[in-house]
Amino acid sequence: MTLPALGLGTFRLKGQAVIDSVRNALDVGYRAIDTAQIYGNEAEVGQALAESDVSRDDVYLTTKIWISDFQPDALIASLEASVQKLRTDRVDMTLIHWPSPDDAVPMETYLPALADAKARGLTRAIGISNFTIAQTRRAIGILGADQIATNQVEIHPYLQNRLLVPFLQEQGIHITAYMSLAYGEVIKDPVIQAIAGRHQATAAQVALAWALQQGFAVIPSSTKRANLASNLEAARLRLTDEDLAQIAKLDRGHRLANPEGIAPAWD
Repeated sequence: MTLPALGLGTFRLKGQAVIDSVRNALDVGYRAIDTAQIYGNEAEVGQALAESDVSRDDVYLTTKIWISDFQPDALIASLEASVQKLRTDRVDMTLIHWPSPDDAVPMETYLPALADAKARGLTRAIGISNFTIAQTRRAIGILGADQIATNQVEIHPYLQNRLLVPFLQEQGIHITAYMSLAYGEVIKDPVIQAIAGRHQATAAQVALAWALQQGFAVIPSSTKRANLASNLEAARLRLTDEDLAQIAKLDRGHRLANPEGIAPAWD
């Protein structure tokens, strides 16, 4: 099973809100759900999956290991706990959420532990998130590029990651774009809105289609069923070369996910 191009993100969703979001997403056709240990919602995601009529085998489920659990025994134990919370026997992909800050735990320690989790059957695929070019090179040296299913990074029209993206593509590492709507900022952009008007689409669909058309996977979140269904339609929208050229000009290095003390030195 490969990662679907368009999935549901659950960042910042808690309690009944995340249960309803996952339930509605599955109902309208989503088949990929993205969560993380630090989100504190794995149990609720698992509940929504368990209560859904959609077979677990039809859903691509991703979680992420938090930086507090990078020692090998802790990493395995934390993933076992995640699997239990998610009410499943394995996840489909497990990512290192952030590289260890200041290399407090070397990659040579936690990446082999992640590979061991795969060998144990806790996860079908492994990957990375928020890794820079240099960090990804190091990860490739440890795991091999063919073992890194994705690098999940912030990408939207205001942050196009023009150094990292071509590097990952050259290495054959799939890109998952998060915060594709920049917390709603890009859907207010007049350029995006004008493109949407020409295509009789929504601004959100344009922003998502822009990422999808470059081969990225996207994981937008929403608590509204109508928006969830609308976002799915982005897969059917084809932007023109002129549309893409206009969006390319919107890049301004506007980064939203940059936690102090955790984020690396970005490319």
